[in-house]
Formats: sequence, structure tokens, C-alpha cells
Amino acid sequence: MYRAPLDDINFTLNHVAGLAGMLEEGRLEGLSPDLVGAILAEAGRFAGEEVAPLARIGDEAGARLENGEVRTPAGWPDLYRRWCEGGWNSLALPTHRGGQGLPMMLAVAALEMWNSASMAFALGPTLTVGAVEALERHATEELKGTYLEKLVSGEWMATMNLTEPQAGSDLGALRTRAERAGDGTYRIFGQKIFITFGEHDFTDNIVHLVLARLPDAPPGTKGISLFLVPKFLVNGDGSLGARNDVFCASIEHKLGIRGAPTCTMIYGDGRFGEAPGAVGWLVGEENRGLACMFTMMNNARLAVGMQGVAVAEAAYQRALAYARERRQGRAPGWSGEGMSPIAAHPDVKRMLLTMKAMTQAARAVAYSCAHAVDMARLAEPGARAHWQERANLLTPLAKAFPTDIGVEVASLGVQVHGGMGFIEETGAAALYRDARIAPIYEGTNGIQAIDLVLRKLPQSGGGHVRAYIAELRRDAETVRGANMPELGDTAGCLNAALEDLEGATEHLLRLVGEGETEAALSGATPYLRLFALAAGATMFARGAVAAADAGQARLCRYLAENHLGETANLKRVVVDGAESLSAAAEVLEQE
Repeated sequence: MYRAPLDDINFTLNHVAGLAGMLEEGRLEGLSPDLVGAILAEAGRFAGEEVAPLARIGDEAGARLENGEVRTPAGWPDLYRRWCEGGWNSLALPTHRGGQGLPMMLAVAALEMWNSASMAFALGPTLTVGAVEALERHATEELKGTYLEKLVSGEWMATMNLTEPQAGSDLGALRTRAERAGDGTYRIFGQKIFITFGEHDFTDNIVHLVLARLPDAPPGTKGISLFLVPKFLVNGDGSLGARNDVFCASIEHKLGIRGAPTCTMIYGDGRFGEAPGAVGWLVGEENRGLACMFTMMNNARLAVGMQGVAVAEAAYQRALAYARERRQGRAPGWSGEGMSPIAAHPDVKRMLLTMKAMTQAARAVAYSCAHAVDMARLAEPGARAHWQERANLLTPLAKAFPTDIGVEVASLGVQVHGGMGFIEETGAAALYRDARIAPIYEGTNGIQAIDLVLRKLPQSGGGHVRAYIAELRRDAETVRGANMPELGDTAGCLNAALEDLEGATEHLLRLVGEGETEAALSGATPYLRLFALAAGATMFARGAVAAADAGQARLCRYLAENHLGETANLKRVVVDGAESLSAAAEVLEQE
């Protein structure tokens, strides 16, 4: 059974990501270390005692479609009600809308725990939080007054409707259309696929945020608008009115996250309402919907990164418990009677330590991104642009690296279990299945790499990324000067990795600046891993020194001396791999 890793979470929040410094500086009014600890402890208790016991039910039963209505697994609607009553939906949402206004760092820590307990259950509320941010920033006051309070409380949930059968990552190809109704509303017609919690029985209303195209819109992404389309129309007094012309036509049968309904949504076929067309309200300006939706998507990308951390943590805990129980052979140096636990064998030790160390590095990257998001809001006005650029830079790292690590660690978890890992009853396979979606949705990890190289590195003419690498180098020197023998040669490994990062960064900045886009993108994905691995390990080591934590230092040394050597090869691929990639691609054309 999952148990929240509160020591690791508190260590990363306070000593790696910077929460302790923000508390000391008084940036988080009303928060104290004791209150933060109490919030995290209760979140951990709820995750372990109330969410986790229903995860297996969700995986085995899944969601089901009955007469046009989606039924979630037994016990899930009541669990969601208790979760909302605990105030967890409103944790980081604005106080003037009924939220608690707590920092993003605290919200992502809680989000990790919900997803470790049940990734499928946590999916729905995650999208609601992103929708609140998008509406708060872009919607009219009338729409905010009608919808935000109930979305913040969790009484209603929200969805994000982007994908269509012919328009996945390329949103410029979407065909869902919107027509002006003449009364300030619009009528929406079309089909959306892969809509998470598009229909469910958690709440009595569902608020869909839908991308669609007006008849006179320019082609491509410049002609996309964003609309709010509720399942039920809302009367002037806030009560629910008539059913809107939108429904779930089917749900997907998936590899993982089976308890979360993934829906095909149909808008405007005349099934509901007096005339065909789902009633929608414009969010933001016409033909500027993608900018509005990116507000929600950036929030969701960090949240998906936390899913990677969460599944990795759950897989590690399950593997460690099994390795301590399972006895096979006699490990070198084993002095006990009979067979030794497999946890005593060097190969299994290596797998378990890799799982834990990589999870900590991924946690460091994701929590540090949340810190940047908080500082972009709470820093002095003159520093906010700097922190916004930092959040921009770290977001693709925080989405892609942890989700890749989630898959790798969950796979190692299956391996630790041996043959029993391939059997569903141990739960290791379910975590592996759940983890696999996270590198795909909310922008594939390949798209995150493109975003990093073409958009985020060139910020301030490359000045911001260079300054960030300089910060990491200072951190590595701090590690070198620490009087902690537990760190071994961590500082030397960090400096070598950061040198690889600096060289690869300058190479890509040059290619982008000279318009050599194909060559730059040939190395984008290995560059993202190089960047995240070097940064995550450096932040992890900095935290171990700041906390004077011998255990974390030993784990960081293992990561540095056993895994950071990967950065040298990644740099070689970034700098020299484009030509071989292009030449080998001819093989694909001959198939």
C-alpha cells in the first residue's frame, strides 16, 4: 500500500526548490513551516488511506458507458465528494473565488500524492484547476461570476477539448466549427476525441473548454477560438437549466488509467436542445483561442510531470517492499539462515537505488518549476519577468523528464518483481501501464523538446539559459566545498555534466540563430534529457548540502557517479548526430 514519502517531499520542497527561503522572506503570508507540514501530512493520510484503496477497483472495473451516461468505478464519486470537502480542489486557487491561495509548490506536492495513490482518479480534478486559471485570466466577468466559484469548490468539473481524429498535435488542422448566434453566444458543431473525464458521474455539471473555428477565421492556428460549453445551461439564479447539445458517444478501452473515462464528444448533432448546435460562450478574443488554451496547457504540463514523479514513487515503494520479502539464492556476504531477500543482491540494489535516485532528480526538476511559477507571481515586480522566463524554461523539462522517468522506473519495478511483475495481482504491471500515457498527452515529449530548443532557449537572446547554467555551476562549486564525505566525487561528476550541458546549449543556440532548424531539432530530445539530468542532479546535490542530510548525499553520489556519465554521450548525439540521422532516414524511405 502507498505511503506518502513526506521526508523526501519536504526535503525537496524546502532545500531543493526553495520553499524554506520563501517562508523565511515572508512571501507566503499566513504560512509557516508547521502549517505546511500539517497540510502535507493530511494530504498524505488522505492519499494513502482513502484514495489508494480504490485504485485497484478503478483499474479492474474501469469506466463504462451506459445509455449515454458514463459510470466511474464503485466508490469513486463518493471519494471525489470527500476529496472536495477536504478543500483539496481549491488548494492553490484564488481566494477571491473561494480558493485558499496557497503556493503552486504546495499544490504540486499534494498532486504527487494523489497521483501516486491513483493516477486515474486524480486526472479529472487536475484539469479543473487548469480551467480555473484559463477562465480567471481570459473570460468575461459574467462567465467568471457564473462558473468560477463552483469550479473552485469542485461542485462542477471542467475539461479541455483540443484533439480531433485528424488534428492531434497539429491543432491548425482542427475542423470543429463555431457559428455566431447573434445574441452574444455561439453554436458549436464537431467531434473531439481523447477527452479526459468528458462525461462522468462525479458532478452534476461539466464545463467544457472547446477549441473551434469561426467561418471567417484565418487558416491554421491563427484562426482558432476558445469557447466555454457547459453540459447543462445555467439559469440566471445559478441553477441548472436545459441540457446542452453535447454528449459522449463512446469511451476508449485503454492500456492504463482505466478508471478515468476518455471520451469521444459530439457537439451539435441535434440530440439535445430545440435546434442543433451546442451553446457556447467565447473565452478571450475571436481567433486568439490558442493563447487562452495555453494558459491551461502550461498548468497541465507541470501536472502531468507530477504524474511521472508520482508513478515512479509508487513503483519504487512497491518494488522495495517486494524485494525485502522475496527470498532467492544467497547474496554475497549474506550471513542469515537460508535464502537471502533479493534486496540483498547487488543487481537488485542497483535497480532500487536507480529507481529512488531518478525519482528524486525528477522531483527536483518539477518542484523547481513550481517554485519559478510562484516567484513569477510573488517576487518583486522588477524580478517577475526573470522568474517567468525561468518557469518558461523549466516547463518542458518538468513535463518530459519526469514522465520519461516514470516509465523507466515503473519498468524497473516490474523487473524487480521478476515473473510476478508480469502478473496483474502484484500491481507492478498496473503502474507500468498507467505511466505510459504521461509522455504522450498534453504535448508529447518530442513536442516539449521542440518547444525547449526553438522557443525557450532563445529567450533574452539566450541570456536566460546561460544565466541558469551559471547558477548551476555555482551550485556545483558549493557541493565541491561542502565538508560531506558522503558526496564522494559528486562535484566532479556535476561539473562534467554541466560542461556537457553548456557545450550542447551553445551548439543549439548557434544552429537556431542561423536558421538550421532541422539540425537543431535532430538533437532536441537528447538535449532535453541532458539538460534535465544535469540540472536535476545538481539541484538534488545542492539540497543535500543545504540540509546536511547524509542519506540524501549518499543517494546523490550514487546518481552522480553511476548515471551522470550519460550526459557525455547525449552531448555527442546533440552535436554530431544530425548527419547520421539524416543519412539513416533514407532506410525508412526504402521500406
